Amino acid sequence: MNIDQHRTTSGWVRIPDGTKVRHRVEAYEGVIDGLTEIVTGPQRNPDGKTQYRVNIGPGARQLVSEDNLTIVLDSENLVIIGREKEPYRRSVTMHLRTAFSEDRFVKSA
Repeated sequence: MNIDQHRTTSGWVRIPDGTKVRHRVEAYEGVIDGLTEIVTGPQRNPDGKTQYRVNIGPGARQLVSEDNLTIVLDSENLVIIGREKEPYRRSVTMHLRTAFSEDRFVKSA
């Protein structure tokens, strides 16, 4: 079963708030800061109605669909999530790796 089939049959796996991400094209980094429901426009998350709010600095947020994000990993290949402890980050990393292909993960700069 490929990743797309898995995601279709199992439902959408949301990237948790606080997770560090990088835009795939524009290369800016930020932190997931929730979801915003989008009424119009083509770029939406797999749920068909939202985009992630990405905090990219003081007072600056971007709305981004999941397809345009990569998940940032630390030196131990764990997702970076704020001040969360290693056991939680390990659990989230394993969960996200079941939903996303390897090219959706990048090392921290």
